[in-house]
Amino acid sequence: MQEIKPLIAYINHFVVMSPEEEFILSQHVTVRNYLKKQYVLQQGDICTHESFVIKGCLNTFFVNSEGDNFVGSFAVENWWVVDLESFINQTPADFNIQCLENCTLAQISRQNSQLLYEKIPKLERVFRMMLQQAFCFSQKRIVNNLSKAAKDRYLDFKNQFPEIERRVPQYLIASYLGITREFLSKIKAQTIFD
Repeated sequence: MQEIKPLIAYINHFVVMSPEEEFILSQHVTVRNYLKKQYVLQQGDICTHESFVIKGCLNTFFVNSEGDNFVGSFAVENWWVVDLESFINQTPADFNIQCLENCTLAQISRQNSQLLYEKIPKLERVFRMMLQQAFCFSQKRIVNNLSKAAKDRYLDFKNQFPEIERRVPQYLIASYLGITREFLSKIKAQTIFD
Protein backbone atom coordinates (compact mmCIF):
# COMPACT_ATOMS: atom_id res chain seq x y z
CA MET A 1 0.00 0.00 0.00
CA GLN A 2 3.00 2.27 0.53
CA GLU A 3 3.66 2.56 -3.20
CA ILE A 4 0.17 3.95 -3.95
CA LYS A 5 0.26 6.60 -1.19
CA PRO A 6 0.34 9.43 -3.77
CA LEU A 7 -2.84 8.02 -5.36
CA ILE A 8 -4.55 7.77 -1.97
CA ALA A 9 -3.51 11.33 -1.11
CA TYR A 10 -4.88 12.51 -4.48
CA ILE A 11 -8.25 10.82 -3.90
CA ASN A 12 -8.42 12.15 -0.34
CA HIS A 13 -8.39 15.69 -1.77
CA PHE A 14 -11.86 14.92 -3.14
CA VAL A 15 -13.26 12.50 -0.56
CA VAL A 16 -11.95 10.93 2.64
CA MET A 17 -11.41 7.21 2.44
CA SER A 18 -11.39 4.96 5.46
CA PRO A 19 -8.41 2.64 6.07
CA GLU A 20 -10.61 -0.25 4.90
CA GLU A 21 -11.43 1.58 1.66
CA GLU A 22 -7.75 2.39 1.13
CA PHE A 23 -6.98 -1.32 1.51
CA ILE A 24 -9.70 -2.26 -1.01
CA LEU A 25 -8.28 0.30 -3.45
CA SER A 26 -4.78 -1.11 -3.02
CA GLN A 27 -6.06 -4.57 -3.97
CA HIS A 28 -7.36 -3.27 -7.32
CA VAL A 29 -4.41 -1.12 -8.40
CA THR A 30 -1.29 -2.34 -10.17
CA VAL A 31 1.92 -0.32 -9.90
CA ARG A 32 4.10 -0.60 -12.97
CA ASN A 33 7.42 0.92 -13.96
CA TYR A 34 8.11 2.07 -17.53
CA LEU A 35 11.34 3.16 -19.15
CA LYS A 36 11.89 6.43 -20.98
CA LYS A 37 10.48 6.19 -24.55
CA GLN A 38 8.42 3.11 -23.64
CA TYR A 39 4.78 3.13 -24.73
CA VAL A 40 2.00 2.73 -22.20
CA LEU A 41 -0.48 2.64 -25.09
CA GLN A 42 -0.11 2.57 -28.86
CA GLN A 43 -2.54 4.08 -31.32
CA GLY A 44 -4.92 1.36 -32.57
CA ASP A 45 -4.63 -0.81 -29.44
CA ILE A 46 -7.40 -1.00 -26.83
CA CYS A 47 -6.77 1.12 -23.73
CA THR A 48 -7.15 -1.33 -20.85
CA HIS A 49 -6.00 0.88 -17.94
CA GLU A 50 -6.30 4.39 -16.65
CA SER A 51 -2.97 5.44 -15.19
CA PHE A 52 -2.11 7.74 -12.30
CA VAL A 53 1.40 9.17 -12.51
CA ILE A 54 3.36 8.48 -9.33
CA LYS A 55 6.67 9.46 -10.93
CA GLY A 56 7.68 10.69 -14.36
CA CYS A 57 6.39 12.59 -17.35
CA LEU A 58 4.36 11.29 -20.29
CA ASN A 59 3.15 12.53 -23.63
CA THR A 60 -0.18 11.73 -25.29
CA PHE A 61 -0.12 12.16 -29.07
CA PHE A 62 -1.58 10.87 -32.31
CA VAL A 63 -0.02 10.30 -35.71
CA ASN A 64 -2.00 11.23 -38.81
CA SER A 65 -2.01 9.32 -42.11
CA GLU A 66 0.93 11.43 -43.37
CA GLY A 67 3.02 10.42 -40.35
CA ASP A 68 2.83 13.80 -38.58
CA ASN A 69 2.72 13.75 -34.75
CA PHE A 70 0.28 15.94 -32.84
CA VAL A 71 0.64 16.28 -29.06
CA GLY A 72 -2.65 16.17 -27.21
CA SER A 73 -1.43 16.44 -23.64
CA PHE A 74 1.30 15.85 -21.11
CA ALA A 75 1.07 14.20 -17.70
CA VAL A 76 3.35 14.52 -14.69
CA GLU A 77 3.15 13.46 -11.05
CA ASN A 78 -0.39 13.40 -9.61
CA TRP A 79 -2.03 13.56 -13.05
CA TRP A 80 -3.99 10.89 -14.86
CA VAL A 81 -3.28 9.66 -18.38
CA VAL A 82 -5.67 7.61 -20.51
CA ASP A 83 -7.26 7.45 -23.96
CA LEU A 84 -10.67 7.90 -22.41
CA GLU A 85 -12.83 6.93 -25.38
CA SER A 86 -10.85 3.75 -25.93
CA PHE A 87 -10.93 2.95 -22.21
CA ILE A 88 -14.68 3.49 -21.80
CA ASN A 89 -15.87 2.00 -25.10
CA GLN A 90 -13.07 -0.57 -25.54
CA THR A 91 -12.43 0.67 -29.07
CA PRO A 92 -9.06 1.18 -30.81
CA ALA A 93 -7.12 4.07 -29.28
CA ASP A 94 -6.71 7.32 -31.21
CA PHE A 95 -3.71 8.24 -29.08
CA ASN A 96 -0.28 6.94 -28.18
CA ILE A 97 0.89 7.38 -24.61
CA GLN A 98 4.66 7.43 -24.30
CA CYS A 99 7.03 7.98 -21.39
CA LEU A 100 9.30 11.01 -21.71
CA GLU A 101 11.13 9.93 -18.55
CA ASN A 102 11.32 6.71 -16.55
CA CYS A 103 7.85 6.46 -15.02
CA THR A 104 6.01 4.76 -12.20
CA LEU A 105 2.27 4.47 -12.79
CA ALA A 106 -0.59 3.25 -10.61
CA GLN A 107 -2.95 1.56 -13.05
CA ILE A 108 -6.57 0.58 -12.70
CA SER A 109 -8.06 -1.77 -15.27
CA ARG A 110 -11.51 -1.14 -16.70
CA GLN A 111 -12.86 -4.18 -14.88
CA ASN A 112 -11.31 -3.10 -11.57
CA SER A 113 -12.60 0.45 -11.94
CA GLN A 114 -16.14 -0.93 -12.16
CA LEU A 115 -15.53 -3.14 -9.12
CA LEU A 116 -14.13 -0.17 -7.18
CA TYR A 117 -17.22 1.91 -7.96
CA GLU A 118 -19.33 -0.86 -6.44
CA LYS A 119 -17.11 -1.43 -3.39
CA ILE A 120 -16.28 2.25 -2.76
CA PRO A 121 -19.19 4.26 -4.22
CA LYS A 122 -17.58 7.60 -3.32
CA LEU A 123 -14.94 6.92 -5.99
CA GLU A 124 -17.57 7.58 -8.65
CA ARG A 125 -17.76 11.14 -7.28
CA VAL A 126 -13.98 11.49 -7.51
CA PHE A 127 -13.86 10.38 -11.13
CA ARG A 128 -16.90 12.50 -12.04
CA MET A 129 -15.16 15.56 -10.62
CA MET A 130 -11.93 14.69 -12.45
CA LEU A 131 -13.79 14.31 -15.74
CA GLN A 132 -15.57 17.63 -15.22
CA GLN A 133 -12.24 19.38 -14.63
CA ALA A 134 -10.68 17.68 -17.66
CA PHE A 135 -13.64 18.64 -19.86
CA CYS A 136 -13.47 22.27 -18.71
CA PHE A 137 -9.73 22.35 -19.42
CA SER A 138 -10.30 20.83 -22.86
CA GLN A 139 -12.94 23.42 -23.73
CA LYS A 140 -10.68 26.25 -22.54
CA ARG A 141 -7.83 24.89 -24.66
CA ILE A 142 -10.05 24.85 -27.76
CA VAL A 143 -11.11 28.46 -27.16
CA ASN A 144 -7.49 29.55 -26.60
CA ASN A 145 -6.26 27.74 -29.72
CA LEU A 146 -8.93 29.43 -31.82
CA SER A 147 -8.74 32.90 -30.32
CA LYS A 148 -5.22 33.56 -29.04
CA ALA A 149 -2.02 34.30 -30.87
CA ALA A 150 0.76 31.70 -30.66
CA LYS A 151 2.83 33.91 -28.35
CA ASP A 152 -0.07 34.23 -25.90
CA ARG A 153 -0.70 30.48 -26.01
CA TYR A 154 2.96 29.88 -25.20
CA LEU A 155 2.95 32.38 -22.32
CA ASP A 156 -0.21 30.79 -20.92
CA PHE A 157 1.41 27.35 -21.16
CA LYS A 158 4.63 28.57 -19.55
CA ASN A 159 2.73 30.22 -16.66
CA GLN A 160 0.31 27.36 -16.13
CA PHE A 161 2.79 24.49 -16.49
CA PRO A 162 6.31 25.75 -15.66
CA GLU A 163 7.44 22.30 -14.53
CA ILE A 164 6.35 20.69 -17.79
CA GLU A 165 8.17 23.31 -19.83
CA ARG A 166 11.40 22.41 -18.02
CA ARG A 167 10.95 18.66 -18.50
CA VAL A 168 9.59 18.36 -22.03
CA PRO A 169 11.52 18.80 -25.30
CA GLN A 170 10.71 22.03 -27.12
CA TYR A 171 9.51 20.29 -30.29
CA LEU A 172 6.78 18.57 -28.26
CA ILE A 173 5.69 21.85 -26.68
CA ALA A 174 5.56 23.37 -30.17
CA SER A 175 3.35 20.50 -31.34
CA TYR A 176 1.09 20.92 -28.30
CA LEU A 177 0.75 24.63 -29.12
CA GLY A 178 0.11 23.93 -32.81
CA ILE A 179 3.21 25.75 -34.07
CA THR A 180 6.58 24.82 -35.54
CA ARG A 181 9.68 24.33 -33.43
CA GLU A 182 11.33 27.27 -35.21
CA PHE A 183 8.41 29.58 -34.49
CA LEU A 184 8.48 28.58 -30.81
CA SER A 185 12.20 29.46 -30.70
CA LYS A 186 11.39 32.92 -32.12
CA ILE A 187 8.60 33.43 -29.58
CA LYS A 188 10.88 32.40 -26.71
CA ALA A 189 13.59 34.77 -27.92
CA GLN A 190 11.04 37.63 -28.06
CA THR A 191 9.76 36.94 -24.55
CA ILE A 192 13.27 37.27 -23.12
CA PHE A 193 13.30 40.92 -24.17
CA ASP A 194 9.67 41.72 -23.24
